[in-house]
Amino acid sequence: MDEILTMKNVSLIYHTPKTEITAIENVSFTLSRGEFVSLIGPSGCGKSSILSIVAGLLRPSGGEVFLRGEKVKKPSASVGYMFQRDELFPWRTIERNAMLPLEVSGKKENGNKTRVNDLLLKYGLDDFRRRYPSELSGGMRQRAALIRTLAPDPELLLLDEPFSALDYQTRLNVCDDVYRIIKSEGKTAILVTHDISEAISVSDRILVLSSRPSVVLHEHVLDTDKSVSPLKRRENPDFSKWFERIWGELNHA
Repeated sequence: MDEILTMKNVSLIYHTPKTEITAIENVSFTLSRGEFVSLIGPSGCGKSSILSIVAGLLRPSGGEVFLRGEKVKKPSASVGYMFQRDELFPWRTIERNAMLPLEVSGKKENGNKTRVNDLLLKYGLDDFRRRYPSELSGGMRQRAALIRTLAPDPELLLLDEPFSALDYQTRLNVCDDVYRIIKSEGKTAILVTHDISEAISVSDRILVLSSRPSVVLHEHVLDTDKSVSPLKRRENPDFSKWFERIWGELNHA
């Protein structure tokens, strides 16, 4: 397997004036090229903190993280981060929002501009490139946010509950859209979610985390048909069995 990410015995301790809180304790896992892995666990168990550590935004208290064999010490253009809300700037058009990472990194060359324009065309936003975020639906805004994340051509995508702000029907459709785009672009992804059904529908593997201090309690490999959409996977006879199993694990986490 072509290994992209390695977490080795990662711990995270938060210090306060009176005490210290261990949020994560000896978390280890690997991620191979093209995999879609979900992290699921109780609220406050450190799922988002794990993403921040992988992104180089947060330094672990113990353990190490390696991206393509190089120790993660700071943010890298190889890692893209998609947040809970689209965070599009309302005063910039969709095109200029998508170009923002290139402006910040000083990589606004013609080749990169062409890549963004191709992404807007490929994923149905070309006709809306000069519109503002307020003129788009929630689903289209999330698609624009993903294109912005893909603009620097990262190898690894970190998705921190990117559908949680959407209504249920929109959430299902956008999940399909985002999954299709990630797979079409050949990216590797880690999704943090509280939604068991969502995790089952998109994942190659699911890591079930314990309550704080967080450890990996269970790792599940899902032998699902990768040729069908996440929405269609919910119709699989094994879907409910996976749901019940993971639900039970979380209730004992």
